Amino acid sequence: MKKAIVAKKIGMTQIFGDKGELIPVTVLEAGPCVVVQKKTLENDGYAAVQVGFGKIRLKSVNKPRKGHFDKMKVDPQKALKELKLDTSAQYNVGDEIKADMFTAGDRVDVSGVSKGKGFQGAIKRFGQHRGPMTHGSKYHRGLGSMGSGTTPGRVKKGKHMPGHMGHKNVTIQNLVVIRADAEKNVLLLKGPIPGPKGSIVLVKNTVKA
Repeated sequence: MKKAIVAKKIGMTQIFGDKGELIPVTVLEAGPCVVVQKKTLENDGYAAVQVGFGKIRLKSVNKPRKGHFDKMKVDPQKALKELKLDTSAQYNVGDEIKADMFTAGDRVDVSGVSKGKGFQGAIKRFGQHRGPMTHGSKYHRGLGSMGSGTTPGRVKKGKHMPGHMGHKNVTIQNLVVIRADAEKNVLLLKGPIPGPKGSIVLVKNTVKA
């Protein structure tokens, strides 16, 4: 069964399990997600729902989005995601999707944008080794060899070099749902997930169950 929900990363903490073991968990504010638009097989060729998450001030919404929300007669939402659910046909515009879609023990994949590290060297970016720090060495954190000389006489594709690090779409697979609280709109997932605190992530049932 395809299940998914949009959530906001609150941070990490730790709880004790039933056997007294310490479990590191990520706390997510999961929903409520409002159904903004419904896609059907007759009109769009596939079944899905567009959901919105997070309240936003009206003056912070641009004109195209404001027109979209006005047409659907729903309040403006901060984030919009399209979800292909097995139960898409059961939802109507204005319905809410809450954290109780998942239960403790479910396994999920979490997609989000990783933390941006800016421009970094090859040591931090790819874990390369540094040069000697003493005995007159003038090579410490440089890139080192760029490849062969005359043949092929160029830098090969995929060479690890300094550049922009982080701020990419990342998916962590097969995380365990420790707790799901629909009243408080909270999901507790075992382990870390990508992105800084306050970032928007997509939680869906895992593809590797």
